[in-house]
Amino acid sequence: MKTRPIPHTTRRTARAFTLLEVIVAVTIVAILAAVLAPRVGRFIGQAKDKRARAEAASMANQVRAYMVEAGLSKIPDDFDLEVLTAGDNPYLEKKSDLLDPWGNAYMIIVPGVTNFDFDILSYGADGQPGGEGDAGDITHGEQ
Repeated sequence: MKTRPIPHTTRRTARAFTLLEVIVAVTIVAILAAVLAPRVGRFIGQAKDKRARAEAASMANQVRAYMVEAGLSKIPDDFDLEVLTAGDNPYLEKKSDLLDPWGNAYMIIVPGVTNFDFDILSYGADGQPGGEGDAGDITHGEQ
């Protein structure tokens, strides 16, 4: 009896990553994330700080416009910023415009400490007076 040769089956070898390659790739991504995350956080903090400064300055201009329209030469000591959102033609569109980038309410201090007549300020990320860095106070007209 004659035997027939067994045909060679050609296997397609699937190319895949080895466990070592996956571990190396994950390690590289983790190192990059550890290096870049603090920098991204710092950029976000700086952006919120700049936004708060711009909003405080804009709000101070709206207070001045209100004073002119109301015929006031001096801002009342009990002035409330919510007055700017009231009426048919409000100076600020909505009450959320009275919140700083951290979700805390902007404050008005009459008479001002930094500025002569009044200060519009944000207490920063912690919402408390004083502090440094992200938690520092931001007053309109300050650089």
